[in-house]
Amino acid sequence: MEQEIKGFVAYLHNVKKTSQNTELSYRRDLVKMMRFLHEQKIDRPEDVTETNLNSYILDLEKKGMSAATVSRNIAAMKGFYLYLWKEGNITSDPAENLKAPKVEKKLPDILSVEDMTKLLEQPGDRTPKGLRDRAMLELLYATGIRVTELISLRLEDVNWKLDYIVCRDRNRERIVPYGFKARKALERYMKSARAELIGGKECEMLFPNCSGESMSRQGFWKLLKQYVKQAGIETEITPHTLRHSFAAHLVENGADLHVVQEMMGHSDISTTMMYANRAREIYAKAHPRG
Repeated sequence: MEQEIKGFVAYLHNVKKTSQNTELSYRRDLVKMMRFLHEQKIDRPEDVTETNLNSYILDLEKKGMSAATVSRNIAAMKGFYLYLWKEGNITSDPAENLKAPKVEKKLPDILSVEDMTKLLEQPGDRTPKGLRDRAMLELLYATGIRVTELISLRLEDVNWKLDYIVCRDRNRERIVPYGFKARKALERYMKSARAELIGGKECEMLFPNCSGESMSRQGFWKLLKQYVKQAGIETEITPHTLRHSFAAHLVENGADLHVVQEMMGHSDISTTMMYANRAREIYAKAHPRG
C-alpha cells in the first residue's frame, strides 16, 4: 500500500496542485492508516472494506483524537480510495460512505487593537535586525498573509508604486495591498538595514535572516515570542494570530467579507464568516441595545 500512497501524493502535487502542508498531512494520516490495517493482516488496497475503515476511525476516537483530526483523516482516506478507484486499482470505493464528525469552527484567539499596537512597537529602530523585524510585523498585520508567505517574499514581489505585494502559491497568486505604516517600515528597512543583513551576499529574499539567508518559520516564531514577552501580552499567540487579528479588525470596522476573503486567500467564504460572527458577538456585548 506504500506505493499507492506515494502515487496519491504525487497526484495531489502534480494534478490537484495542493499545498505542501496538505500533502504532508495526508501522507502522514494515510501511513498511520496503513500501519493499522497491517496489524489487521490487511496490506492490499483491494482487500480493504468499509468496516475496516470504520474500525480505524473508532480507534482514532478511542485514542482521544479531536473531531477536526478525525475529519482530516477521513478526508485523506476518501481522497485516497477515490483516486485508487478512478485509476482502476480497486473495483469499489470502501471510503465512499464514511461520515466525518461535525467540527465546530472555533474562532481563533486574536489580539485587541491595543495589544497589537504594543507588539508592533517592540522591535527597536537602531539595529538592522530591529528594523527588519518591525517591517515584518507591520507587513504581516497590514496584509494578513501567512507566515510562510511572508518569509517567502522576494524583492520582486513588492510593488512600490502601487503599494501591494504579490503572494504566490505554486501556480496561483494573489495581490494584497498594504498601508502607509507598513510602507514606512519597509522603506526604513530597505534603506538602512537589509544591505547590512545580507553582508554582500546575493539574496533575492525580501526578509533574510541575520546570516543573509532565507528565514525559517521557526526563526520567525522565535522572534515573535520574544516581542510578545517584551510587550507583556498574556494572550497565547502563534504566528497565525496576527493573520486572524488582521481579518477580525478589518471586519469589525466594516470591511466587505468578499474583499477580506480574497485578501486572505480563503477558498470558502464560510471561513471568513468566522470573523463576522465575532464582530456580532462584540456588538451584542458592547451595544446598549445589542
